[in-house]
Amino acid sequence: MHFQFKKMAAGSQPLQVRQQVDVSRLVQGLGDIRAPRPLLAELEVAYVGQDAVEVQGKLSVELDMACSRCLKPVHQHLNIPFHERFKLVKAPEEIQDEDDDTIYVDDETVDLVPYVEESFVLHIPMTAVCKEDCKGLCPNCGTDLNEGACDCDTETVDPRLAALKDFFK
Repeated sequence: MHFQFKKMAAGSQPLQVRQQVDVSRLVQGLGDIRAPRPLLAELEVAYVGQDAVEVQGKLSVELDMACSRCLKPVHQHLNIPFHERFKLVKAPEEIQDEDDDTIYVDDETVDLVPYVEESFVLHIPMTAVCKEDCKGLCPNCGTDLNEGACDCDTETVDPRLAALKDFFK
């Protein structure tokens, strides 16, 4: 998934890119995510003048995750908006404008895969729940509280506050 500044400047039509990217190595070691499918990048690359190229579109991926409360499987579909602006310069390290979202590059050819992967990683959900009112697992016996209650004593009182336990009785 590459583009070249000279070819983009010479062409009058935007370049349409539709490619799958394997993201399995990016989620390796994340225990909540199980075997993601390849990410589909549907991007439009357009030359906007002054050695600048804009890339925009969407990324979509299917993830199978574990519910963070009860550990049941959760299937999620992510639609991630993608927008980056690249500018060709001689020495990108000299550019110090922190308010600018432009990515300055010194190579004629730009590989989009690292930017697509970064956007995917930034949009991975921190936690997934099977339903909003998921009750989770009992911390004592591990019973799924969505299926029924357990007989565990859930009224544990912090020993520092034990004196206040009977205050309102």
